[in-house]
Amino acid sequence: MPIVMRLDRMMADRKMSSLELAEKIGISPVNVSRIKTGRLKGIRFSTLTAMCEALHCKPGDIIDWMDDDEYVEAFGSLPGEED
Repeated sequence: MPIVMRLDRMMADRKMSSLELAEKIGISPVNVSRIKTGRLKGIRFSTLTAMCEALHCKPGDIIDWMDDDEYVEAFGSLPGEED
């Protein structure tokens, strides 16, 4: 049951760059990139709140959940599995 980050989609909808978002919420552009790609182990609620405020969205617009079958259909394999 993978968690999927939709931050890139929300940023594109709002026409906001990673650098602009990073400056607005007070984190580094590298950390924004890690959040966008899902290459992180966790996210602070304060960071999630700041992202939602900057993007005028709800947490569910940024973070999604898919069952394994949906994830494989969308991305080809589960996280950590080889093709």
